[in-house]
Amino acid sequence: MSLASWFRWNEPPNRISQRNPTEMVVETLMMELSWQMKQAEKQQRERENEYRKMKTGVDYGWLVSYPKQSYDISPGERLQLEDMCTKIHPSYCGPVILRFRQVVAEYEPEAQEVSRLFRSVLQEAAEKIKEEEEAKKLARQWNTKNRTSLSLTTFKSRSRISPFISDIKTISEDVERGTQPNRRVWSMPEFRNTK
Repeated sequence: MSLASWFRWNEPPNRISQRNPTEMVVETLMMELSWQMKQAEKQQRERENEYRKMKTGVDYGWLVSYPKQSYDISPGERLQLEDMCTKIHPSYCGPVILRFRQVVAEYEPEAQEVSRLFRSVLQEAAEKIKEEEEAKKLARQWNTKNRTSLSLTTFKSRSRISPFISDIKTISEDVERGTQPNRRVWSMPEFRNTK
């Protein structure tokens, strides 16, 4: 064996660089879900032990053995959750995990309820992402509309408004002269095209 083979652990793993960011998000979020489910089971057992201890007055916790198998979600529900995870942008992965942990800490759910809370956090994040995309889309549309309106201002600048031309009849002139206004009142300025 060469000395280089001993130091392979220093090399970066190639499989991480080849993975799709969406797959990494799904895997990360699903790992968080399974970890939170295990924590919820652990807390549930601790609550049951406390209840037994209060009821009987004796702690038999050291005698109790817990089954190795824990609660797991159905394959169909897992596929639905993974599909929802694919809609989460990689930049939202961290905030989604933080929000999920916050919700779990707030509600202290049982293991069966954790996946439902996870689903609600994913839906909330997907709605927020959708709202932000729509806002960006509207901003882009607004910017393109502003660009077209700027081109119209160059067209409008060719026509000039001359509000103080003497041949314009206004009510104020009639009042100043002390005469009765004509039947038709001219109060708009005159528009003239300059060539």
